[in-house]
Order: sequence, then structure tokens, then C-alpha cells
Amino acid sequence: MAAVAAVGALVLGACSSTPKESTIDEATSINVGWNQAFYSQNNLTSSGNATANANIIYLTTSTFYYYDGDLNLKQNEGVGSYEVVSEDPFTVKYTVNEGVTWSDGTAVDAADLMLWWGAQNGAYNNVEPEYDDEGNVTNQDVVDAGVYFNGESEAMKLVTETPVIGDDGRSLTLKYDEPRSDWEVSFNLPPVAAHAVASLGLGIDDPAKGKQAIIDAFTNADATALSGIAKAWNTGFDFTSLPDNKLQYLSSGPYVMTDFVENEYLTLELRDDYDWGPIPKVDSITIRYNEDPLAQVTALQNGELDIIAPQSSVDVLATLNGIEGVKVEGAPEGSYEHVDLQFTNGGPFDPATYGGDAEKARKVREAFLKTIPRQEILEKLIVPLQADAKLRDSFIYVPGSAAYDEVVAGNGSEKWADVDIEGAKALLAEVGVPSVDVRLLFGQGNVRRENQYQLIAASAAQAGFNVINASATDWGNRLDGDTTGYDAALFAWQSTNTFALNSEANYITGGNNNFYGYSNADVDAWFTELGANTDPKAETALVTKIEKQLNDDAFGVSIFQFPGVVASRDVVKNVSTISLSPTIFWNFWEWELSA
Repeated sequence: MAAVAAVGALVLGACSSTPKESTIDEATSINVGWNQAFYSQNNLTSSGNATANANIIYLTTSTFYYYDGDLNLKQNEGVGSYEVVSEDPFTVKYTVNEGVTWSDGTAVDAADLMLWWGAQNGAYNNVEPEYDDEGNVTNQDVVDAGVYFNGESEAMKLVTETPVIGDDGRSLTLKYDEPRSDWEVSFNLPPVAAHAVASLGLGIDDPAKGKQAIIDAFTNADATALSGIAKAWNTGFDFTSLPDNKLQYLSSGPYVMTDFVENEYLTLELRDDYDWGPIPKVDSITIRYNEDPLAQVTALQNGELDIIAPQSSVDVLATLNGIEGVKVEGAPEGSYEHVDLQFTNGGPFDPATYGGDAEKARKVREAFLKTIPRQEILEKLIVPLQADAKLRDSFIYVPGSAAYDEVVAGNGSEKWADVDIEGAKALLAEVGVPSVDVRLLFGQGNVRRENQYQLIAASAAQAGFNVINASATDWGNRLDGDTTGYDAALFAWQSTNTFALNSEANYITGGNNNFYGYSNADVDAWFTELGANTDPKAETALVTKIEKQLNDDAFGVSIFQFPGVVASRDVVKNVSTISLSPTIFWNFWEWELSA
């Protein structure tokens, strides 16, 4: 699941096996508008897991599978193959096709696959960062001396034996300790190259030696080597303008980055040597960044942008519908708005603030959530864009999905159905906390979120909560960075696959997307059970238990599913979207300019 600026993506799809006979229109380019700028080539870290990064990585990375327009999962046979070679123990073999290379000419192979597994396995970490009240790491020397990969995969943690390399170094076979229901979307080619990590982290510039060093480090649990590898993995691929070192933005897919101006635009150009997947019909794609949806609409009207998927509003829709030569489509989105609360930052929702009294902190959390005017937000900001819009009452399931109604009926979400100021006041009085400061983190300059903040602040004030505007332009980094700088976060999660386990990392102890220190042993156990389950009825029951516990613990609240809009100039053909990340980019190889 990816954080959307609306926030990443943990698992991404890849290109389709469209016939390769398609030709490139000479010197064609398309300009796409987006609201949040790219900042990391590695979206497998907890800090890099954002839709803004996933979009670019989807265009530049070859992967084993992708979701088509009907959300069917398809193998990308041009890149490689995967197959279950044993049911007991559950074992999967992944093979990269010959001829698949990084943009520097180095082959994509088993070293890259080993990197995906090892960096997310969790077993190699021997130190954790510690933070002060400002969110600064206080034991940086210890972290630098040890091994700490910032981001884990629950699926990769089930592969405790070192995977086996085969097929002349092009395949990797993973043996799971127990079956995993979402195994097919749990492993892929990494967004960064093994030899690039070796160069940045170990100082090994020879690609072949670098690859072997990566394999040896994980195979032998070499803590000295893994320390350097982890540091490169965590931050070596973070940048906000085009780096001088091309190893930081190597591509294994059709496009490679050629220009990047901070907070303005990022340009990708088609690789001359790319021939193992569908060949795009457009020579270059430039992503232009602007948080203001109406500014994106104006740029589309002026011909500065060709495709936009702005945050929808009444003004945006009215303006788009008045522009000639533009195709406008309403589109469902996989993103949903929500508020999460911090549990371990020393703030008003942390038991430590009340001498370790967990129940007192829970009641303060519940009191705050009772004041969030979900229905008012929906009616004022969303219904004008989508007349039949309804509140989303599930943490895991999308409204309209098969088990949604059954889960909602039993998950305890009815306690947030209406604003309950008197109930909130009573809870605060009960715990002897008459007034509370709450710092709300959200994207600065995002009009809809600013409107939501105003509505939340006005409602919460009636119960004694002073909701402070803690918005920031770099809010995505702050979610997992300076957690002491906010007490509640308002943003959106975007689904990256169709499995219930897509949200596991949001709620389990130490999960990659659990930025708040939330921990509940039952929730962890139920997700473990869900991971091995193949019975739809049992899944519904487990999800209901998980969500009931999240509501009982006052983890947070979901608010609404995003109403989407996609607009494109008539000269651009084959633009469509899906409700999963990467949304409008899912079929970029089919984009075409008619004039």
C-alpha cells in the first residue's frame, strides 16, 4: 500500500506483453501533471514508499507482473517468469530472461533478486535507530556501525533460508517457511541495481565483483559488508534533482531519467537498447509538479500539460468541462482519506504522557476521533463531486467489494458514524484532561486537506481539543521521520494490489507503514493467520476481528474514497486509469499522439 500525496508503493506492477511491432513517433513527448515531486528511486524503504516515487519507478523498472485494466494480475513474460515448484514446502522460482539489462548495460540477474530478498528480510538487522524529542537520531554512530535496512517485507521474513541461485545466475528460488496467500505480489525485481548498491555502499565499481559482493554478504551474513550495503539501500538513492552519479537512477525498464529539476519537473527518455517488453510509442515523458489542481487545469488548457489526474473539486470539474479539445472522465480511485494517531511520540495519545496509563491514552484518542466530522467533510467536499459518495468505514476493504458490508457490520466503526461532542467531553473529563493540543500533519498547499483541517479543528474545539496546523511540504518524509513533530496525520493510502494483506504493513507491530508505534499482539496474530489463509469466509472473519481491534484501540478513522478525475488533450490517445497504483500510468506503453 502506498502513501499518496493525496501518499507508496510496496509492490508495483510492470509492463504488459503488448506486441513489439509498435513504432516510435519521432521526437514525440508527453507532459503529465502530478501533485507531489519524486524524491527516492528506492520505494522499498519505509521513507521512500510513496506514490510519487512509485509512478516514476513503474516507468523505469522491469518487473515480473502487472495489473491490467480489469485488475487481472498478468505475468510479464518479456522480462522473465515465475512458477511454484513445490507446494510443501511452498517454493517459488523466479527467472530473469537473457538480455534484460540495466541502463548502463549490466545484466539484470540473481544478484538483483537476492537484494530484494535480503534487504527486506529483517533478519540481518542488528541495530535500530533511537530518536530524541525532535525526531533526530541519537545513536547515529551505532546505526552506522551496525546493520539496519529501513523497511521489511512480511513475506520475505518467511523466507528464512538463503535463496538458491541457478540458471547461470539468472534465477533465484525462494522456499517459504509457510504458505503466503499474496506470494505472487510479494517478490519482484528491485528498483535499484545490486551493483549500484555495491558501488555506493562498498566502494566496488566493477559490476561483476559488486554483484558477487552483494550475494556473498547476504549468504555469509557478513555484518561489515551489510552495514555499508544497508546505508546505501536506505539513503543512497534519495535525491530531489538529477544526481551526477548515474548509478543512483539506473533503469531496467523502457525509460531512463535524463533531467530532474527540484519541485519543477522530471524527464524520462526511451532507452535505445530496450527490447524485452512492450515498446512505448512516445519517445519521452515529462512529469511536471504542482500541488494546485486548478494550476494543473490551466496548464492543460494552455497545452503545457497533456494528461492530468488532479485532486477533484467543483471548480476543477467546472473548468475542465469548459475546455475544448480535452477529454474528461470520472474515475474510481483506490486511494482513501483517513486520520491516524501517534502512539509513541510523547504526545497526547501516548500512554507515556500519562505515566504509562494505556487506558487513559486510549480514551483521549477515542475522544478526539469522536470529534472528527466525517459526514460534514463528505457532504461539503466530496458529494458535490460524486453525488452518491458515502463514508468509508473499513480500514482494509474498498466500498463495494464483496465482503465490505459484512466487515463493516461487525468492525465497530459505528462509534465514528456521527460526531459526538458530549461523548468526547465526558471521556476527557473522566481522565481529567480538560484540554488537549493536537498537531495535525498534512500536505501544505493541498486545498482539500486545508479545508478538512478547518472542519476538524472547528469541531474538535467544541470538546476541548486545540488542533494545530502542522502541515508541511515534506509531510511524506515527516510521517516516518520526525514523528515527534505531529500527533495525528491526515493523508491517503493507495492500494497497490487486490489482496487483503495489502494493508498488513500499516497495522502490525513494526510494520513498514506503521509510523505510529501501534502494537497489538492479537492484530499481529490475525494477520499471520490471514497470510496463510485461502478460505474467503475465514478471511472475512479475520479482517472483521482486525478492524474491530483497531477501532477498539482508537487507532484512527477512515473518511472517504477518493472521487477521481482524469483529463487529457484529445491528441493523446489510449489514456485510462485503474484503481491501484500506478493509476493513470498503468498502460503508458499504449499512449500515443495523433498529431
